[in-house]
Amino acid sequence: MSGSNSFARESAAAEPISLTVHNVAAPSLDDRRTRSGRLRMLLVLLVCAAPVAASYFTYFVIRPQARTNYGTLIEPTRALPALDLQTPDGHAVKAESLKGQWLLVTVSAADCQADCEKRLFMQRQLREMLGRERDRLDKVWFVTGGLPAPSLLAAAEATPAMHVLQAERSQLASWLAPAAGHAIEEHLYVVDPMGEWMMRLPADADPVRVKSDLERLLRASGGWDRPGR
Repeated sequence: MSGSNSFARESAAAEPISLTVHNVAAPSLDDRRTRSGRLRMLLVLLVCAAPVAASYFTYFVIRPQARTNYGTLIEPTRALPALDLQTPDGHAVKAESLKGQWLLVTVSAADCQADCEKRLFMQRQLREMLGRERDRLDKVWFVTGGLPAPSLLAAAEATPAMHVLQAERSQLASWLAPAAGHAIEEHLYVVDPMGEWMMRLPADADPVRVKSDLERLLRASGGWDRPGR
């Protein structure tokens, strides 16, 4: 009897142990491609949005003590309103058409005197001083109360990237604002490519210091702004 038990134990010990292996389904090729496509799309969106956010964050939020602006930053910025504009020959122009470029803006009455001509000359020279970046900046001359002298108008229209537009002074005054003690006609104004008025330059401004402000703005927006509309 004891021999039988011993034999049974030996037989059991000698019997091989069997293991059951369950296959785990690997991710399909389509699933991997879908996840990869989504990640790539997310990366593209982040890459596109990052320069715009970074440039404005750097310029408007991070303000090292060593950095100073000559012009006055407008905070919050003011969006381009629906101005009633027309060309000197009477064709209506939509204000929206001015978007897409940095703008250097001046305002004057039709009777453009010496101070007005000086600002127009500075406006023209400042654009040329930007060198290869000048194609990212257009000049806008808003004229109120009629048309300037034909000779001055012809000279202005002959300069590159100049937009001469008739406008209502009251409408302009609801968008652009002078410094205390000054008139709207005494300044140059900077408008960004989204149509936001974001800087006012001092009356009787120093062109060299204005150039530094413009170069800083163009450099900060270089990752997302391109010449032309």
